[in-house]
Amino acid sequence: MKRLAGWLIGFTLLVTPASAEDAGAAIRSVIDGQLKALSAGDGQTAYGFASPGIQRIFPSPDIFMSMVKSGYAPVYGAKSVAFGRLKENGAGYLQEVFLVDQDGEEWTALYALEQQPDGSWRISGCQLLKQARVSA
Repeated sequence: MKRLAGWLIGFTLLVTPASAEDAGAAIRSVIDGQLKALSAGDGQTAYGFASPGIQRIFPSPDIFMSMVKSGYAPVYGAKSVAFGRLKENGAGYLQEVFLVDQDGEEWTALYALEQQPDGSWRISGCQLLKQARVSA
């Protein structure tokens, strides 16, 4: 029995990093896809990356795009995007994304993602934090 338990623990340790790595690639792809759709003004595609919960709150692509344009301008018009840390939380993952907006201001977007029953990932929230400018 101990041998089986040891084997299962070892197997879990071997499988878990690959699963987290796979999730990270899929998560970055979802965020990148939405950012590209937003940049292109493609509300239908951008809306498709939102979780069912977000889609219930904003029941059409037009309403969703209006919310993004008014409340998430740095995300809507990002000139530069870089991915930071990926952190697991109870409901899915949190992905740091570093953005530079149209005015050259720096932001950190913290995206929450949830895995759907079909295995896909969808964006369930985004928090924006403006980065303070450091002067010399």
